[in-house]
Amino acid sequence: MILDTALWNSLPVPALLLAGDDSIADANSAAELFLNFSQRALQGAWVWDRVKTDAQLEEAFARARAQRSSLFVNDVDVGSGDRGPVQCSLLFAPLMGSESKMLMMISPREMAHRLTQHQATGKAAKSAIGMAEMLAHEIKNPLAGITGAAQLLSMGLSAEDRELTDLIVEESRRIVKLLEQVEQFGNLRPPARRPVNVHDVLDRARQSATVGFGAHMQFVEDYDPSLPRAQVDSDQLLQVVLNLVKNACEAGRPGGTIRLRSFYEPSLRVRQPDGSHARLPLQIEIQDDGPGLPPEIAAEVFEPFVSGRENGTGLGLALVSKLVAENGGWISVDSDPGRTVFRISLPRANDDPPSGEN
Repeated sequence: MILDTALWNSLPVPALLLAGDDSIADANSAAELFLNFSQRALQGAWVWDRVKTDAQLEEAFARARAQRSSLFVNDVDVGSGDRGPVQCSLLFAPLMGSESKMLMMISPREMAHRLTQHQATGKAAKSAIGMAEMLAHEIKNPLAGITGAAQLLSMGLSAEDRELTDLIVEESRRIVKLLEQVEQFGNLRPPARRPVNVHDVLDRARQSATVGFGAHMQFVEDYDPSLPRAQVDSDQLLQVVLNLVKNACEAGRPGGTIRLRSFYEPSLRVRQPDGSHARLPLQIEIQDDGPGLPPEIAAEVFEPFVSGRENGTGLGLALVSKLVAENGGWISVDSDPGRTVFRISLPRANDDPPSGEN
C-alpha cells in the first residue's frame, strides 16, 4: 500500500488521493468531516463534484498532473455538500511511487491558525510535520531541475532575456531555502544535551560572521569569564546564535555594532508547561543598533510566517524559538529604534555549579 493508513488518518488536515481520471481514490478522516461526505460517498466521485471552489482550477490542476509538478493555490473558497464556503489553501502534489496518482491537501484558514497556536506535540501533529517534511523533500527535486534548465537556457540568450532566467534561478533558490527550513521543523530528533561552554559557541558564530555575512559589522564581546557551562546541544545552540547574528547583520547598517554578551542571573525562573519552575541562570544577549522590529510584529516575532523583512519567510525566528525550547531554555526580545536585544536564557550544567551558590 502506497500510503501508511495510520499516518493518513492521523493527518489533521483534509487530504484526498486522486486517481488518474481525477476521481477520488481515498480520503482521510479529516476530509470526511470537512467535506461532510462519508468515505463511501467520496470514493469514485469526480473530485470537483465533491470539492466546490470559487476558482476554476481544473486546467491548472491538469497541467500540474501532466508535468508531475506541485501546485499551490491560496485563499480559495471551498464548499461541499450543504456546508457554506470556507477560505482555504490547496496543495496538489504527485504521489511518490505512483505514475498517475496525485495528493490533494485542503488547509482551512481557521485550522492553520489552530496548528500554529499549539506546540507540535502528540501523534496527529507529528504526522503533519512528517507529511510536510516529505512534501518539502519531493518539491526540492523538481526545483533543482528547473534551476538547472534555466541556467542552460541563459547561455544562448541576450542580456535582456537572461534577466528572466536569472529571476527563475533566484526564486527557485529562495523556495529551496524555505523548504529546507520546513524540513528542519520536521526534525524530531531530541537534542543531545551535554555541558557546553557558551563562549566557545559565541566565538564560532562571530568568526563565521566576520568572514562572511557580517564582514561589514563591528563585533564587541562582553563575556562573564566565570560563567558556568550550559546543559544544551552545542550544534543546535550554534544554529540559534548564527541565525540571530545573521538577522542582526542584515538589520544593521555598514559599520554598525553587534554586541555579544554573557552573564549570570541566578534569580531567573521560567514556568514550565507542567506547572513547575525551571531555573535558567545563564544569559546570552545578541544586540544590534539597527532600526528595530516593526511594532506591529514585535509581539509575534517568534510565530511561524511572521517577518519584518521584504521576501522574508518568517521561519527563522520560529525555528530559533523551537530549538531553544527543546533545549530547556527561553528566548525573548526587547526592541526599540537603534537597539534590539535578543536574550537566550539557558539551564546550567548539573555538574558545573557556580562558586558561592548552593
